[in-house]
Amino acid sequence: MGKGRGGFPGGAMGGANMANLMKQAQRMQRQMEEAQAKLEETEVTGTAGGGVVEVTVTGAKEITKVHIDPEAVDPDDVEMLEDLVMAATNEALHKIDEITAASMPKMPGGLGF
Repeated sequence: MGKGRGGFPGGAMGGANMANLMKQAQRMQRQMEEAQAKLEETEVTGTAGGGVVEVTVTGAKEITKVHIDPEAVDPDDVEMLEDLVMAATNEALHKIDEITAASMPKMPGGLGF
């Protein structure tokens, strides 16, 4: 290991470098907060059974709407309807996860520590 303070080879991090790193971290935090706020306003709909069941979910993963076409309601087969609701909900949640992953800012070069 080279001479220097704090265990950094070649000397300690300069004050200007630390200030730039802090600015980058603050900018990244603002971008993440903006992306999160936008995401929470986003709504997606998952469907099942060819569209007879629709479930709408926000980016905050709150269900805002459930639509069930009357033809999907069979009192002798409630289990099928339950499966359709579950499938539509899971599809909507999967879409939100994909949007979340795509909308969060990427950290160039990792944290840099």
